[in-house]
Amino acid sequence: VFALGALLFLFVTLGTGVLISSVSENQGQAIQLAVMTLLPQVLLSGLIFPLSSIVAGVRWIAYLLPLTYFNEISRGVMLRAEPIGALWQPFVFLALLGAVLARPFRALLPGRLATLVDLAPAPVRRAMTPVIRLLASIPSVILGLIGILVLVPFVGNHLITTGQKESVVNVIQLTGAGLLVSVLILTVMVTPILTALITEALASVPRSWHEGAVALGLNPLRATIAVSLRAVRPAIVAATALAGARALGEAIVLDMVSGGKAFAPKPWDGPIFIFEPLKTLASDIIDNGESLSTPAVRSTIYAFALLLMFSGFVLSISSRVIRRPLRKYELSS
Repeated sequence: VFALGALLFLFVTLGTGVLISSVSENQGQAIQLAVMTLLPQVLLSGLIFPLSSIVAGVRWIAYLLPLTYFNEISRGVMLRAEPIGALWQPFVFLALLGAVLARPFRALLPGRLATLVDLAPAPVRRAMTPVIRLLASIPSVILGLIGILVLVPFVGNHLITTGQKESVVNVIQLTGAGLLVSVLILTVMVTPILTALITEALASVPRSWHEGAVALGLNPLRATIAVSLRAVRPAIVAATALAGARALGEAIVLDMVSGGKAFAPKPWDGPIFIFEPLKTLASDIIDNGESLSTPAVRSTIYAFALLLMFSGFVLSISSRVIRRPLRKYELSS
């Protein structure tokens, strides 16, 4: 448990460092920003003073600092020997901070891919490209099987407490299959697709553009941000829309890991809502495919399908509208 918390905290810290280095013009600015980031964490995270003794007007800052949650994890493991189920809240908040702080290049995935294409050595690029394409081609049912056999039991046995299960036992059964696992599986499913598409777009940027920016005085990282990412903005938008449409119409894998219950998770239920089961429109179409002979069911299924088609249409039109002002950055221009 402690190793997992330390790994998450390390990820957040590295994301913060990369963010500072990407926005700094020189080494002096980077050092000043690093000190400005370090001091509040030491003073306000509860490492020296208890959070209860901090003035309420300043205490909210502590809940934005990753060291606050790592302190909770460390004390829970070392002093009280608590399992991961009792520490799921600091784990979740630490993971959310990691997702936010790991966006130093204005977008998490494009920045990492720009690093892979422009800055990584040639052997690394040659090794990673087929791996990314292989991951993008994995059938979604395989991911659903992994979710059922690994993620759902882990969430049900270690993240959901007995008290949480009993608090909603008269409404719904918390088995581990639900919103959290569905989001994780969809993220794993669409990320390789985004990666493959954006990598191809970055590889099409002429190498001379990057070299010219470096020759004008930019460091390689800032040249990648200013030239490569700017040139492939339309492709990034198009890839995001394509991946979103892929996730929107997914039925089989979500039917396997979402719980398959006609229930909508409610955020006002508190943090427990991420464990609540759900059922998507695409899953409803699959589950009721054998009842199309009933007029009412057939009309409902057709309405669901039309709504999904309309959602995909809106997503496509939105991406086209977003790409319109970015056409001046296209490689063809």
